[in-house]
Amino acid sequence: MKKRAERRRETRRRIVEAAVELHRARGPARTTVKEIAERAGVNRLTVYNHFPDMADLLGACSRRWTERHPPPDPARWREIQDPRERLRAALADLYAYYERTEPMTANVLRDAEAMPELAAVLDGTLVPYLGRVRELLAEGWGGRRRRLLAALALALDFHTWRSLERGSGLSREEAVEVMLEAVQAASRDPESRGRDVYKPL
Repeated sequence: MKKRAERRRETRRRIVEAAVELHRARGPARTTVKEIAERAGVNRLTVYNHFPDMADLLGACSRRWTERHPPPDPARWREIQDPRERLRAALADLYAYYERTEPMTANVLRDAEAMPELAAVLDGTLVPYLGRVRELLAEGWGGRRRRLLAALALALDFHTWRSLERGSGLSREEAVEVMLEAVQAASRDPESRGRDVYKPL
């Protein structure tokens, strides 16, 4: 029984590893169960036995990927008192993470628009993570909160990073500064007539 359980765990691991690599290279929507089975060295029925539906497989792949490529820990940013410096540090870390995980992140975000199961995975992982980060980075600014949160959401978005560094050819530092300036502008009170009304903690 013990050996059977070990074999089952190993088979499941191979299936997940195969799926993760195919998702990174091609994207979930462009990966078939047949391809996963062939890469894992099993038959299609074995894949279905371990993962009865797509949601199960995508969830397992997401957990495996996150274990190996965890997003930046916001705890370090929380220790930075100045909200501008906190945002600068957070964007630098997050943009570096986007660069390391670009193929997978790009494929997943693209395919989530056509795969409800994948969108649900993002709703339970990336979306709440970015939401928590946005709330943390919003602390300590003045001005209109709605505008500030919108600017922060834009700054934290993967496609924003890709547009700035890949599309516009900016350096990491330049990309961070562009978005820092955008957030600062959004945080200003319209009555300030251009003056920065950032309120230090």
